Amino acid sequence: MGVELSKWMVVCVMLLLTLYRNGANAQQVPCYFIFGDSLVDNGNNNRITSLAKANYRPYGIDYPQGPTGRFSNGKTVVDVVAELLGFNRPIPPYTQARGRSILRGVNYASAAAGIRDETGQQLGQRISMSGQVRNYKNTISQVVNILGDENTAANYLSKCIYSIGLGSNDYLNNYFMPNIYSTSRRYTPDQYADVLIQQYREQLVDLYNYGARKFVLNGVGQIGCSPNALSQSPDGRTCVQRINNANQLFNNRLRSLVDDLNRNQRDSKFIYINAYGIFQDLVTRPANFGFTVTNAGCCGVGRNNGQITCLPFQNPCRNRDEHVFWDAFHPTEAANIVIGRRSYAAESRSDAYPYDIRRLAQL
Repeated sequence: MGVELSKWMVVCVMLLLTLYRNGANAQQVPCYFIFGDSLVDNGNNNRITSLAKANYRPYGIDYPQGPTGRFSNGKTVVDVVAELLGFNRPIPPYTQARGRSILRGVNYASAAAGIRDETGQQLGQRISMSGQVRNYKNTISQVVNILGDENTAANYLSKCIYSIGLGSNDYLNNYFMPNIYSTSRRYTPDQYADVLIQQYREQLVDLYNYGARKFVLNGVGQIGCSPNALSQSPDGRTCVQRINNANQLFNNRLRSLVDDLNRNQRDSKFIYINAYGIFQDLVTRPANFGFTVTNAGCCGVGRNNGQITCLPFQNPCRNRDEHVFWDAFHPTEAANIVIGRRSYAAESRSDAYPYDIRRLAQL
């Protein structure tokens, strides 16, 4: 009798452990929609006429499916967050999302995209934030058809998480390219941040009007500390402060926008992810995260491997996990994992405002 009881106790303990593990990894939200630029593009630019593509080696060298259009050696930040949210497969790009798979979410991000429609035009075709919102509306009409009616669709979408991260290219491939764009002559950095946030707000409210309720607004990183920017400094190590200052003006307004939208958009939750601060942590305390190289890309051309992005079939560095940057602009998978984890579960009070993605998913 005692032996049988012991066997049953072992079975029960194993069952409880299995339930706990499954619960810990259970999908926390029904779907995850992603809007952004090359930091999170996973293939939407592959079939358009654009110089902003990453569907060739060495991009994807550490990703199981190889080159997919991700601008990294492996996972992007949203890949990491999707895993932490319990999704067992990556969220598909809009160009590949079909049928009922859209109920898990869609990635609309496009390399070179900006809040402003003209941003990135020197690189060819791209899908601006306005274009991404239009694509989302197409998806939602399909969601309504699949779920049967608008009320059911609205209830379903209200539980999903929407990650939005644009603005980098509005500086990198617009404001700080005075030979191509007139914005730096028309606006001071303060005025330009106001103009961007005003347009961004309209786009976010448009998403709200089409069912979005849980928003993650990702701040702009330290563009002035990228290998591309560092390659222009005399010592190859000093960040370009005028770029970083402009980025901080945008981020400060974006954080304030979170308060504004939380007050004025009924039944919605907006949070801000401090990508600038998290990234600053990686660069100023690299040893804490296992990094040894913060000022140069793992692959690329020119000073700091920062003047041209990775060329097709170029041999990248071998110590990729020790590099913060994969190429002239984009983080390695190792850096993306740190940023993704801290976005999901804040390690510092400044990482997320007013709370992190994990809590947003629970609300």
